[in-house]
Amino acid sequence: MALPLSVVIIAKNEQTRIADCLASVAGWADDIVVLDDESVDNTRAIAADFTDKIFIRHMELEGKHRNFGASKVKNDWVLLLDCDERLTDDLKLEIAAALKDGDPKIAAYWAPQINYIGDVQLNNGGWSNPHIRLYNKTYVKWSEADYDVIHPGLKFSEGYRGGNMKGKTIHYSFRNVEDFIKKINRYSTLEAYKWYVDGRKMSMGKAVWRTVDRVWRRFITKKGYKDGYYGFVAAVLSGFHEFAAYSKYREMKEKGYYINDIKAKV
Repeated sequence: MALPLSVVIIAKNEQTRIADCLASVAGWADDIVVLDDESVDNTRAIAADFTDKIFIRHMELEGKHRNFGASKVKNDWVLLLDCDERLTDDLKLEIAAALKDGDPKIAAYWAPQINYIGDVQLNNGGWSNPHIRLYNKTYVKWSEADYDVIHPGLKFSEGYRGGNMKGKTIHYSFRNVEDFIKKINRYSTLEAYKWYVDGRKMSMGKAVWRTVDRVWRRFITKKGYKDGYYGFVAAVLSGFHEFAAYSKYREMKEKGYYINDIKAKV
């Protein structure tokens, strides 16, 4: 019997990956919602083989998008998945147990990830840090502040808290190095805008320190070197994200670059 659980999948031009994502939860959860960010490929047609709850909606603020998805589900408990993510069997069992006998004061759960560059698994370097996976929409809402264009915060009802799971999500993070760089370019722009809107104080010295520190922690402290060459690639590109974000933040303040483009999208 399917779990009384709603899965919200956010998609945009994901015709090559959405079927595997949907198949991983079809029949396991009793409610699947797909939020399609105006795809121009066959994403929606493929999703229609799995669910009739498909909503076409431009993603403005990420938190607002997630709250919209939660408003379209039938269950209180919501599982978030991107099209490049899959649940391991261990995590499915743990989720089922939490829904049945979980602490009534825990309203959200974080779970670690298994990340990949192409077909290379990143076992080290801090890439398995927990991400929020499951939450109760009655007691948890996503922040919709103007600066929450990326990594929105959570708001818990008084008396409720988060918890951690041991089961992992498989995350096919980057198709290849080129895809990694493309994502860094996009996310560093959004990160810079978040700093800009939030009034964050940043300096070149701090940016350089953050860049070097990120590379050092991923490759040395968190033992990314054990993943060989790709562990090094992941550490360097992760560090570069910090300096790219600062460089764009500085351009926003000095020249006004990027701002109008981002506002037009959100």
